[in-house]
Amino acid sequence: MTIRSGMSGDAVTRIEQFLSNLKLYRGPADGSFGGGVEAGVKTYQKRQGLPITGAVDAATWGRMFPSVPPPVSEIAICDLADRCLALTGSFETSSYPPDCFCGLSGDFDHMGLSFGALQWNVGQGTLQPLLMQMWDQHADVARDIFHEHFDTVTALRTASPEEQLAFARSVQTQTKVNEPWKGMLVALGRTPEFQGVQTDHASKIYTRALQMCGDYGLLSERAVALMFDIATQCGSISDVVRAQITADFAHLIQTNSSNEVAKMFAVANRCAAASKPVYVDDVRNRKLTIANGTGTVHDSYYDLSDMFGITLNPFAQAKAVGE
Repeated sequence: MTIRSGMSGDAVTRIEQFLSNLKLYRGPADGSFGGGVEAGVKTYQKRQGLPITGAVDAATWGRMFPSVPPPVSEIAICDLADRCLALTGSFETSSYPPDCFCGLSGDFDHMGLSFGALQWNVGQGTLQPLLMQMWDQHADVARDIFHEHFDTVTALRTASPEEQLAFARSVQTQTKVNEPWKGMLVALGRTPEFQGVQTDHASKIYTRALQMCGDYGLLSERAVALMFDIATQCGSISDVVRAQITADFAHLIQTNSSNEVAKMFAVANRCAAASKPVYVDDVRNRKLTIANGTGTVHDSYYDLSDMFGITLNPFAQAKAVGE
């Protein structure tokens, strides 16, 4: 697995300590791969005659730690549903797992407050069911985080949508969530219990993604990831767009260029074109990155196979490694 900017964890801490010993990095060994670490890696690669990428691939890792096997992506050995959640969660929050589970945004999109890997929100009523499930199933965990504010969230269960939206806006300033709510929500997102709640709700989107792949005759893991991202960001594919995609597929067959990747490109471009003008470029970039298998989204580089274990293998065979 290549370790790059935006990632976190023990492997990043090891890299930080290594660079610090060489005086190539002077920041804290906090396990967060930022610009300072990237700069240090580039300098080290330059000195060692390695390709200067700023990312620690197998060759760079081997030069840094000759006796230590390169790290393996924990995400890549998970079920495909978890890998799709990790990828789209990274797109949605600009943070790799597990940090994406804590993704928190204010009212920039007039949805009041968005939270979690898939940015469930108050305005559309998609966040409230997750919070209520957490309160019902893991009240002790939630109480230890929210304390005197626990009952406030509980009371929102019976509030009207307008009241819920007003409350979400009352705990932020200029779309930035205020303390203590910011800290409490991030702490909630770090708990295994609420991550489990998010995974549970994401499973419904995954089921829809599988159905969408069946509708369009797509067979690969990458196609499931594409449909999962479409279901998350766009909601669905309208009948009009479906007709356009079907026509594109027919043209691909006529020109002998019909294959899995070409079909995904057709789906990606049609879904992007149908989006609101302000979101077209973002939707297209995300969807084409998945279709292509690599790309840059929100200034972060993605290699779906290396980072998430998402390949062109048939999804019917997509199981956790070692099962």
